[in-house]
Amino acid sequence: MIKTYALRFWNGLASMQVTIVSMALLMALVFLCTLAQTDLGTFGAVHVYMRSWLVVRHFPGIPFGVPVFPGGALVGLVLVLNLTVALIKRVDWNFSKSGLWITHFGLILLVAGEFSTGAFQVETNMAIDQGETVNYLVSPRDFELAVTDVTNAGHPEVFSIPESMLKRKEVAIPDTPLTFRIKAYYPNSTLARLAPGDPAPLATMGVGAGVKVTEAPLAATETEANMVSAIIEPVAGGQSYGNWLVSNGIGAPQTFMHAGHTYALSVQNRRYYLPYSLTLKKFSHDVYPGTDIPKNFSSLVHISNPGTGEERDVLIYMNQPLRYEGRAFYQASFGKGDTQSILQVVKNPGWLMPYISCTLITLGLLLHFGFTLRRSMRRRSESLQVTA
Repeated sequence: MIKTYALRFWNGLASMQVTIVSMALLMALVFLCTLAQTDLGTFGAVHVYMRSWLVVRHFPGIPFGVPVFPGGALVGLVLVLNLTVALIKRVDWNFSKSGLWITHFGLILLVAGEFSTGAFQVETNMAIDQGETVNYLVSPRDFELAVTDVTNAGHPEVFSIPESMLKRKEVAIPDTPLTFRIKAYYPNSTLARLAPGDPAPLATMGVGAGVKVTEAPLAATETEANMVSAIIEPVAGGQSYGNWLVSNGIGAPQTFMHAGHTYALSVQNRRYYLPYSLTLKKFSHDVYPGTDIPKNFSSLVHISNPGTGEERDVLIYMNQPLRYEGRAFYQASFGKGDTQSILQVVKNPGWLMPYISCTLITLGLLLHFGFTLRRSMRRRSESLQVTA
């Protein structure tokens, strides 16, 4: 009985109906995702429709999300399994059918490439002023609590606590005497001046002692940003330094002292430090003559890599990124009166997979149609010989 059901499942998974339904669902998801970009932005819409297992909606009176449509991850997984099983079960394993093998493998690799992108791709930015040298990337959506030892103003030492760790009750910073007790964490919040009659705030030190913190829904579009806030208690050497409100909505760092060291607290966009640096030598913003229409943006940067001893200049311009050490640096925007270049930096281990898959699909189809054409011409030749 179990063997019969397993055989039925295997045959059903390999069926052409599953392929057609999966492709139709992916087309519907692309259409819905495109419409949703108006309200959610590109990143939000892709996350909700294409990178999720189920598309969930929240209805009034229901405390949990209700699945209303299969997500792109689920449909993609079913399609990969369908193509894999179909390749094993249906394709004739002889050389004349090699075009179909290659085409199927290319399709599987194409869908797998999207899974790889969704799981491993990291997008960051690098803003460089002309003449400035930068050795770190900034995440536009992820935040961190930065604890900076500013005792030596010339050489500050920065320790970072990723936002995800603010959900814990306690976080210790290695190589320092500091431990932070997390009293409250708000993924998104609003800050307002404390009004008469408001409850006493959790923060007892710094500017937070006069600020009311209210939790807010997470930002839904690319143009919105979360205001990450937390109430933390620094503890060092058995001594508490009170409760502090830290937030990216607070402009200036707040400081406290311990054992002769001064520590500054701030919430900032998460930084990823690189083993090399880029210096912006020149930024060019060209326009079409007689108009303000942009023609070209380009950044002449100098790469300095102490680890390899590499020193060279590279020109980054539209549609011509710099690919270096597993990252691609794209010319994205500019600022400060054309004296600042903003680069979008993408780390995607599977960036070659779509190119390889499209090449395999093209090669497979050419082989398949070539073999089909040769068989057709052979039959026609044989038919003419019989007629003669």
